[in-house]
Amino acid sequence: MVRSTISLDEVDRRILRVLQRDGRIAVTLLAEQVGLSATPCLRRIRRMEDAGVIARYTAVVEPARVGLPIQAFVQVALSSHAEEVASAFHKALAAREEVVAAYAMSGGMDYMLYVVAADFEAYADFALKALLRMPGVKETRSSFVLMALKPPGAVPV
Repeated sequence: MVRSTISLDEVDRRILRVLQRDGRIAVTLLAEQVGLSATPCLRRIRRMEDAGVIARYTAVVEPARVGLPIQAFVQVALSSHAEEVASAFHKALAAREEVVAAYAMSGGMDYMLYVVAADFEAYADFALKALLRMPGVKETRSSFVLMALKPPGAVPV
């Protein structure tokens, strides 16, 4: 569900820029960097969390450093757009930990998946024994990442 946007002033935007660089920063240090005291800074953070502007806090893990050097973007087309088919596909996707992200797309294919694997054999196992057997999957196209030129980063605020 998409939440409506909230009004953000320049202080809110500074808070977001700092948090996107360092989500573990102490509130007192963050407040100092954005020109507030700790209490109003924390109040602003909570307001943005409650409104869904700040969706979550997480660590960014380099896949290759944890034994997952194969990264692929996989386009998926379903055989049917019936609600029960899509729902079963979504449920099957959610159960696969190698699918790091999934997006419903416009255009020729229905979904774009971001998948990580230990090696090509592991990827082939996922693609042939799991993905192609998921409910409603008609066609897939895989593209492998050769080099991340600009990995996901901060949202410009």
